[in-house]
Amino acid sequence: MSNDDISRFEKSKKEWEETTLKKTLSARPERAEKFITTSSRPIKRLYTPTSFSPDDYLKKEGFPGQYPYTRGVHATGYRGKLWTMRMFAGFGTAEETNQRFKYLLEQGQTGLSIAFDMPTLYGYDTDAPQALGEFGKCGVAISSMRDMEVLLDGLPLDKVSTSMTINSPAAVIWAMFIAVADKRGIARKKLAGTIQNDILKEYIAQKEYIFPPKPSMRLVTDTIEFGTEHLPLWNTISISGYHIREAGSTAAQELAFTLGDGIEYVKWAIERGLDVDAFAPRLSFFFNAHNDFFEEIAKYRAARRIWAKVMREQFGAKNPRSWLMRFHTQTAGASLTAQQPENNIARVAIQALAAVLGGTQSLHTNSMDEALALPSEMAVRVALRTQQIIAHESGVANTVDPLGGSYFVEQLTDEMEAEAWDYFEKVEALGGVLPAIEAGFFQQEIADAAYRYQHEIDTRQRIVVGVNEYDTEEQLQIPILEMDPQGYEVQVARLNEVRRTRDNRAVKSRLADLRAAAKGNKNTMPVILDAVKEYATLQEIMDVFRDVFGEYQEQAII
Repeated sequence: MSNDDISRFEKSKKEWEETTLKKTLSARPERAEKFITTSSRPIKRLYTPTSFSPDDYLKKEGFPGQYPYTRGVHATGYRGKLWTMRMFAGFGTAEETNQRFKYLLEQGQTGLSIAFDMPTLYGYDTDAPQALGEFGKCGVAISSMRDMEVLLDGLPLDKVSTSMTINSPAAVIWAMFIAVADKRGIARKKLAGTIQNDILKEYIAQKEYIFPPKPSMRLVTDTIEFGTEHLPLWNTISISGYHIREAGSTAAQELAFTLGDGIEYVKWAIERGLDVDAFAPRLSFFFNAHNDFFEEIAKYRAARRIWAKVMREQFGAKNPRSWLMRFHTQTAGASLTAQQPENNIARVAIQALAAVLGGTQSLHTNSMDEALALPSEMAVRVALRTQQIIAHESGVANTVDPLGGSYFVEQLTDEMEAEAWDYFEKVEALGGVLPAIEAGFFQQEIADAAYRYQHEIDTRQRIVVGVNEYDTEEQLQIPILEMDPQGYEVQVARLNEVRRTRDNRAVKSRLADLRAAAKGNKNTMPVILDAVKEYATLQEIMDVFRDVFGEYQEQAII
């Protein structure tokens, strides 16, 4: 728009405000004094072409598939290939989860996503005293390579990509996966997937850390280096904002803290001696899709733009693939309600649509019953069908970036980006990501945002349907998943058989090799692989690291 055009537009807008708008407000006042996003960001009444600078449009927005990728990483969007439909699953024994994966693949799922139970996430075997009562409740139990063999039995590992949500023990669980593929004769270069492996967000939000930050970062860097050299199709880290958002952050905090973590991982890999263009194309991200439709879309657009700038300008990456932000999205577990769980179907549909319109490469849709239990087959099928309806019936996949050019979305994108850069500066002023974690900066920011959000619900400034408005006394009428009541005994029996039948002398030798590697500075992945192939258990390996690295205790922030 020229200056004359802008002047004429502003004059017309003022006339509209003094006539049509004034008359409408006089007859029908607005529903609230102020309107806010899910993150409590103020929303203006109207967004127009003058809400952002049109002179910067090409520089800031560009075209799909071109730097800075605001409008998407692929020039044809979903017209060439739909996103990967990757339903998160895991419960009880490896046998039960294996059957769920086969069911999901039969229903049209296009990627595997493995959830692990709490003992596994903390590096304990199923029969450890610390694991008592937690077997299989939030994911599948994996104590040795034998469990991994059962879990992956009959699954086409060279034909579908596999995502594994594991962090502190990520190197060990990934080694078990690779070892199973090796045993089945599947070339490592054919293995595609992602290991979450994002330890920084554990200190910030999820709290499933084991070791202090520096040795934990060393293990993450070991996996990045190993994957870069041996598994060219594998994403060795999924830098995760999802859990930051689930802990109560705003959308902008999720954006800033996630990308800040990503920058830190790149720094560590470069310090290891890796060329940025060798490993950066295999970095991936994992975002939340919350309730506020437009705010979420703006978050994804800003994320791509920031990451492209950081990789090209800060780290000097030359390969355009290093500039791309590829990300998986999961709908917001924190938004699900135990009250009127059927309402969660609508929430998930809105969130999934935002993820698709935001350009996600992979998507998990939560099931309606997940505020109550692990999802039943019926509930998970509805969640998967939600994605399929969006893909094949809604029409949103037929054009590239259909919300590009929305005055509201473009303005929100700019605001998100600006707030993220402000956070980067604050973190740098504290000395970087690790010092900021130790100072409790991220934790305090998230806690403040979570308190504000809950206060808005408690004071009815924010309506949650079925919780603080439109509630009923109806009894719950949806089926709840029940696990095999004998699952624990099956799991422990298999674990005891592994300990009895393996070559225990070889296990002892491999664990000694691992201890030496941990005390030194060589990459631990080859030694971990040797240990799991001898059926050393998860806890045996993690206990070596516990002994060498120590365990982390977070300083309380008051």
